[in-house]
Amino acid sequence: MLEDPFNRKKTRKLWVGDVAVGGDSPISVQSMTTTRTYDVEATVQQIRELALAGCDIIRIACPTISDADALPEIVKQSPIPVIVDIHFQADFALKAIKAGAAAVRINPGNLARKDEELPLIISAAKANKIPLRIGVNAGSLDKEILAKYNGKVCAEALVDSAMQEANEFEKLGFEDFAISVKHHDPVLTIETYKLLSSKIDCPLHLGVTEAGPQFQGTIKSAVAFGSLLSQGIGDTIRVSLSADPAQEVKVGKEILMALGFRERRLEIISCPTCGRGQTDVIHLAKEVEEKLKDHPKLAEKPLKVAVMGCVVNGPGEAREANIGVAGGAGKGKIFVKGKVIKTVATEEIIPTLLAEIENL
Repeated sequence: MLEDPFNRKKTRKLWVGDVAVGGDSPISVQSMTTTRTYDVEATVQQIRELALAGCDIIRIACPTISDADALPEIVKQSPIPVIVDIHFQADFALKAIKAGAAAVRINPGNLARKDEELPLIISAAKANKIPLRIGVNAGSLDKEILAKYNGKVCAEALVDSAMQEANEFEKLGFEDFAISVKHHDPVLTIETYKLLSSKIDCPLHLGVTEAGPQFQGTIKSAVAFGSLLSQGIGDTIRVSLSADPAQEVKVGKEILMALGFRERRLEIISCPTCGRGQTDVIHLAKEVEEKLKDHPKLAEKPLKVAVMGCVVNGPGEAREANIGVAGGAGKGKIFVKGKVIKTVATEEIIPTLLAEIENL
């Protein structure tokens, strides 16, 4: 396990299937299927693809009885733990638990008969030794809580709602839960999770909900997660994008690697190019990444490769890398640990890099 770069808060540990969440466990990456859950074949296929992309935990929606009926087979075939997402229907939560779900996410505020239904869900979760996630969203806050804050969705209102639900869980003798408090504004998200973290020690699931299309959502999620994780807050994350869920996983992993929570197997250090450049760095960097992303050397140790457009910064950056190239007019200087070992024609840069990597 990597060292904790930011002295993460030690929350209560719980298990989602075989994935530990909280405590000193690694930060896990989640995503959510976009298939119709009742289509078992399509749903399982997407889960497998997301697992291959690096997803640790998958969440699936369960809005209909047909979806609920499909859960046992999905759970059976899934290669990663399945969280079932429940809104309104307490019966579906009970079916999910019976089906063997690794966890169930509920928003207690939208259960029709919460006083009757929540104890049943908690009792079933206890009996089957699975955790629950309290999911608080800005769009479904209790009317009384909203009125308390003059109808304004603010950090205090979201945390008030989360703590109210957490207290109800604990009064029923259940502490095996995580909490998420999601909003589409990353600044409000940061403020909310900071406040919540100061009040409770349960694991926190980070998310900027409805973050938007891929580019915008990536930026918003990176801003919120980067701030919170660097302050030691957060145990599991989901990047919400209006995009292929595999992109959610990719972005989530990149955020964790950038912060040092996960080891980056391949790192390309490449310059943004400028008027000094004599090499097409954009094309070269993409080609290097493509050629190396599945290289067997990465299974042995992480690899840092510098791709620079000129010799101004090339040698210095290459000194930090295992190997690198600094481009020139029709040629490139190959560096190993900061020392020039060869000067080759542009068309020989990639083959030479690959050959030298074998000798590292």
